[in-house]
Amino acid sequence: MSEEILINVTPPETRVAVIENGVVQEIIVERAVRRGLVGNIYRGRICRVLPGMQAAFVDIGLERAAFLHASDIVTNDEEHRSEFITELVHEGDYLVVQVVKDPLGTKGARLTTNVSIASRYLVFMPNLTNTGVSQKIESEEERRRLRDSLQRYVDAHIGIGGYIARTAAETVGELALCRDMEFLAKLWQGIKDRCEIEAGIGLIHDDLPLVLRALRDLVTPEVERVRIDSRTTLERARSFAEKYIPEIVERIEYYDGERPLFDLYGVEDEIHKALHRKVQLKSGGHLVIDQTEAMTTIDVNTGAFVGHRNLEETIFKTNLEAAQAICRQLRLRNLGGIIIIDFIDMTDEEHKRQVLRALEKCLARDHAKTHISEVSALGLVEMTRKRTRESLEHVLCESCPCCGGRGSVKTAETTCYEIFREIMREARQFEVETLLVLASQEVIDRLLDEESGHLAELEEFIGRPIRLQAEALYTQEQYDVVLI
Repeated sequence: MSEEILINVTPPETRVAVIENGVVQEIIVERAVRRGLVGNIYRGRICRVLPGMQAAFVDIGLERAAFLHASDIVTNDEEHRSEFITELVHEGDYLVVQVVKDPLGTKGARLTTNVSIASRYLVFMPNLTNTGVSQKIESEEERRRLRDSLQRYVDAHIGIGGYIARTAAETVGELALCRDMEFLAKLWQGIKDRCEIEAGIGLIHDDLPLVLRALRDLVTPEVERVRIDSRTTLERARSFAEKYIPEIVERIEYYDGERPLFDLYGVEDEIHKALHRKVQLKSGGHLVIDQTEAMTTIDVNTGAFVGHRNLEETIFKTNLEAAQAICRQLRLRNLGGIIIIDFIDMTDEEHKRQVLRALEKCLARDHAKTHISEVSALGLVEMTRKRTRESLEHVLCESCPCCGGRGSVKTAETTCYEIFREIMREARQFEVETLLVLASQEVIDRLLDEESGHLAELEEFIGRPIRLQAEALYTQEQYDVVLI
């Protein structure tokens, strides 16, 4: 599989696109005014303890207090640790915490005291002493080699912390691993020194900017080249790669074409499509994706696909194609949390197993951790995908000012009837000569046309004239009844 990484840089925004076999699979956006916080380490102060939730709110200097659950607090004696938040922390305590989830919607950042620092090949965990290997490295011999290499270093530097070998560490020599471990140990010592020197709350260590994180986390042996459209960013990326990832320096290229880099690969079109509910499938079927605060639901429909043999075969082929499209959309839109997939109902158990296997196989390339359940009695597939940052829609969009995010507005007819009720209410309470109705042009047009008869009856009933005035800035749901 050929893979490319495209990096588009402008002063206020950096965007990274992952291309696999010419198809956009992943898009990450980071804006200068709202950089991601995941991986940042802070010195925070407990501002409120919530025994009923076994959690605490921590002030780390952000707009909203961050959330720390009791299960995310590491103690010196883990065997005899208390499960009660009131025995683990107290209001006013200072502690070193790391952000594991960005603020999402109205929720503050999620924190942990189990700090970890990532490098190209390893993850360093100062509060632990054990070693581990990424589950994506399948060779048992390679896993044993990596674990032995890490353990030798940990044994020689007792008390320094623990390490996990990342997927990128596969086939990497022990000397390179030792260099990474020494770098991470020095970095952690610097963080500890800053914690002791600096008083109060605030940022102690921030993770790399998006461009450098992409080089560290996304560049695998399958990546043929990394194309960057900014000379300044290119120099910075090459300098970083020469120091920490020398094997990828030759793959980092500057793009100086006349067409914008994202236009050349159709990324802009994919971003636009990723903001729509409906996703067309090549066969003629389609997906409908609805993102809510509680979960994301995905509905699979045959649409215009009628198949060639029988209904069961048509349904099976549509579901197989949908499974691949769903995996791509999850990465492309960065959808996380609980995800419910409503595949078209299948009666054949073997077809159900094949669709699930196709879903699992496609998700194997996903960088985010996923878990899939079996097909439920209602024919639904329940899954979770680890969410650490806002979805693409939440980064690029905001709630509609007309409907407030509901996705629908009251009809002009409904608003007219509300106005009639309001006029009746006002006429009974106050002695006035005239009533003035302010509403949108659509509502006023309906009052003068379809509802003109009802309006005349209402005028006769209350014994007062009703004047109408269109307001260009009013939405279809807004209106005012003014007493004159």
